[in-house]
Amino acid sequence: MRKFNHKVLLILAAVAGFSSSTMMPAAEREQVVVSNLGPQIGEQVPDFQLSDQFGELQNLESIMGPNGAMILFHRSADW
Repeated sequence: MRKFNHKVLLILAAVAGFSSSTMMPAAEREQVVVSNLGPQIGEQVPDFQLSDQFGELQNLESIMGPNGAMILFHRSADW
């Protein structure tokens, strides 16, 4: 049998304990209504002006390509 590093085992145990303690049965979770979360697929979004990763302002027109644009909203772990 292979010998495991104790740090690896501690990390795995912590992750397993965290994930099992945060999971709820489906019956206890609040139902999510996707249509209430924001713009839907194919829906026109209002014009916006936001800084990109280089600090330059972008808007809907500046990111639009010949086939349109895909905007992805991603929730960060540190919000």
